[in-house]
Amino acid sequence: MEDFKERIQRLKREKDAFIIAHYYQRREIQEVADFIGDSLELSRKCTEIPNRIIVFCGVYFMAEIAKILAPEKKVLIPYRNAGCLLADMAIPEEIEKAKKKHPDAKIIAYVNTYAEVKAASDIICTSANAGEVIRKVDADKVIFLPDKNLGAYHKRSVNKEVILWNGYCPVHNRITWDSIERVKKRHPDALVIVHPECPPDVTERADFVGSTSQLVNFVEKSPHKKFIVGTEEGTLFKMQKVAPNKEFLLPDPVPLCDQMKMITPSRLITCLEEEIYEVQVPQDVAERAKRAIEAMLSLK
Repeated sequence: MEDFKERIQRLKREKDAFIIAHYYQRREIQEVADFIGDSLELSRKCTEIPNRIIVFCGVYFMAEIAKILAPEKKVLIPYRNAGCLLADMAIPEEIEKAKKKHPDAKIIAYVNTYAEVKAASDIICTSANAGEVIRKVDADKVIFLPDKNLGAYHKRSVNKEVILWNGYCPVHNRITWDSIERVKKRHPDALVIVHPECPPDVTERADFVGSTSQLVNFVEKSPHKKFIVGTEEGTLFKMQKVAPNKEFLLPDPVPLCDQMKMITPSRLITCLEEEIYEVQVPQDVAERAKRAIEAMLSLK
């Protein structure tokens, strides 16, 4: 009988499918993916995939980006209800009210938003390039949504008025300095590296702050051998691949996104076999959202 990996490889060949996965996915999903990355890397990759089908192993807003950037492709998600509470914290109606209140401000939407929110925004950013987007966007005032922690982290280093939305990632927001210190006391020689979606008191004390891909690159190149990693636990799979002789620890309690973990091996197989849970974005929404995404991708 075929095992999971063999079955997926066969299905990919039969269906002409490309599997793309976020770092927060289960290890067994990352093992069969053709490409693994953070939101910025995944956005760029979606424009290059030659296959007929893209299977997006992540949460729904990520699969929407694939459909927006590759509308001619059949984009599938193995579990259509894999959502994001951070993305739920911004809706188009509230953005329109914010525009009326601050007509001179540009709307910067974090990639962790749904297509309708991207369509109502001027430009998109990811955790990897949020600071660059804030600095380079043509406005002295910006409204940054929906993650207030990510916005606050970059607000400290830009000479602009940055209005923060009242949203946050529940997984990263639960990473407190106490949760890191509980581990640090047992491993005082460990470097603390965290994602900028963590609360300000964490990012201010950490040894290094960066997006998921930046954290992975940091541990690969760093001379240090032990790290406390303040982000979703799935990232450790890639870290252990690029730096197998180093030790990676997680805060206590462990940060885990249950929505990302909704993508299971059995659901991935069913999705590929039956070509179900196709992602669709209304054309008018897709066109407006694409402008905002392309504004980010074209930044020099």
